[in-house]
Amino acid sequence: MPLDLASQALLAQLAEAESPATHESTPAIARMSGPILAGLSGPGPEVGSVQNLKLEGRGGQFRVRTLRPVGESKAIVVYYHGGGWVLGDIDLQYDHLGRQLANATQSTVVLVNYRKAPEHPFPTAIEDSYAGLCWVAEHAAELAPAGVPLIVAGDSAGGNISAVLTLWARDKAGPKINYQALIYPVTDCDLTTPSCLAPENQLLLSRDTMIWFWGHYLADEEARKNPDASPLRADSHAGLPPALVYVAEYDPLHDEGVAYAKALEADGVTVTLEEAQGQMHAYFQMANLLPGQAAGMALVTDHINDFVASYDAYDKGGMSRV
Repeated sequence: MPLDLASQALLAQLAEAESPATHESTPAIARMSGPILAGLSGPGPEVGSVQNLKLEGRGGQFRVRTLRPVGESKAIVVYYHGGGWVLGDIDLQYDHLGRQLANATQSTVVLVNYRKAPEHPFPTAIEDSYAGLCWVAEHAAELAPAGVPLIVAGDSAGGNISAVLTLWARDKAGPKINYQALIYPVTDCDLTTPSCLAPENQLLLSRDTMIWFWGHYLADEEARKNPDASPLRADSHAGLPPALVYVAEYDPLHDEGVAYAKALEADGVTVTLEEAQGQMHAYFQMANLLPGQAAGMALVTDHINDFVASYDAYDKGGMSRV
């Protein structure tokens, strides 16, 4: 279907502003656009409680934020934000998104503000994110009732991080991740897929922007083939948690998301592949800007809620959990 009208209008508005494309900017200049768009989204909904913490990473600290719903949490969702490993943070748009997620899933949501490239190139983002995941697992009893499922989720670069962490958790024998929700994830360093080259997909995210992101995050093109950067290239995806892979129709990353869903399925992982028709990359963070964001959030939270309900049913039935 055509790109939805709200997205077309937003792109026209941005074109009128004549701001330089991300790949024509420095990271510092590109980062200035975040607060502008976030201001249009406005603050997120109220939640039960908010806590901000600093954790130790290798060579420095990074922030995490816990967002708890009113009432008892049914799950813990660790969310990793997008931004090509260079842009974005847990404030503004992603705070709004996290609050939506906490309320819609009745879960404790933990936002991890991993350090960014180029100041902190690969593998800092993955190492910080894994440290954040381990902290959540160690403090799970303080974040939610005992025995609730642990879920990782993220969009774009955050989807990449979530996918990589399921491999790390499997290969490092923990923490136990019960479900993964990957929203238009980066899964491979191949920039020659049909969707990456398609002219109609060169919108808020373009192939040139992905080249720019990869260049800042991991300049060595051969090293990008490491599964820690390109999880599609893992030797095996067997033993990974059930997954939702949610791609956008107008997105350079569309095909690698589909390929990742197929790779999971081929290795015996329970996976659901969904497509946001008429939507472009980055729509999922555009609360109050694009109607598709609300629809996308509803789809993701429905899948998470269905999984949590089935997980709870296994527990009450005395059966083995997924």
